[in-house]
Amino acid sequence: MRLNGKVAIVTGGATGLGKAIALGYAREGAKVLIADLADAGPVVDLVKTAGGDAVASRTDIADEDAVKKMVELAVRRFGAVDVLVNNAAVASTLTLTPFEKLTVAEWRRVTEVNVIGAFLCIREVSPIMRAKKAGSIINFASGTAFKGTPFMLHYTASKGAIISMTRVLAHELGDSLIRVNAISPGYILSEGNLGNKAFLADQADKAIEGRAIKRAGYPDDLVGGAVFLASDESKFVTGQILAIDGGSVYH
Repeated sequence: MRLNGKVAIVTGGATGLGKAIALGYAREGAKVLIADLADAGPVVDLVKTAGGDAVASRTDIADEDAVKKMVELAVRRFGAVDVLVNNAAVASTLTLTPFEKLTVAEWRRVTEVNVIGAFLCIREVSPIMRAKKAGSIINFASGTAFKGTPFMLHYTASKGAIISMTRVLAHELGDSLIRVNAISPGYILSEGNLGNKAFLADQADKAIEGRAIKRAGYPDDLVGGAVFLASDESKFVTGQILAIDGGSVYH
């Protein structure tokens, strides 16, 4: 029970990576608020069936008021916020697009969710964590930011911003003993990615070929790293980008 007594918020937790992490945290003893635009109720049911405690929050993380209400719900229900996992992002619905054909509207939506949404969540939990002089914030970056993956300029730029934000906030929040790290996944066979057939056909085999470990990646592959960064085992780790991608990116 490495997270026993901790309260975690996991955004984008109704499916995919977020769902796997929320379930993993619950298994390790954490109480979890699972936030998503989609219905996270089925994931909450899985947690409770296994003997854990969780609550769902319908949240658009690009909406300031919605983020405020999400954090208020976590505090009202569980009394604290010890861990924030910024996983929610516009990702699996994107199509490979030459940069000349990207619209300003597409840029804005990706930036509003992937970058500003993560900022809003961090801003809202920081006073709670500062008051406790403890906390762990885990942002989700992407291997695309290291590789410069073509035809995904707006997404790749948003994940590069997450990496920079992680490093800045590690400094700004370090005096309050709040750790800020990021996980950089490779291409993962989540529900969303499996549902994007064109992207799957283009990327799945390429991803495996570029790895030291020649197999597909799955949501459960991310859970161990996410538990480590949330736990006291990583209490002297901050500002780091943990690549979990089968050996695709070294940095």
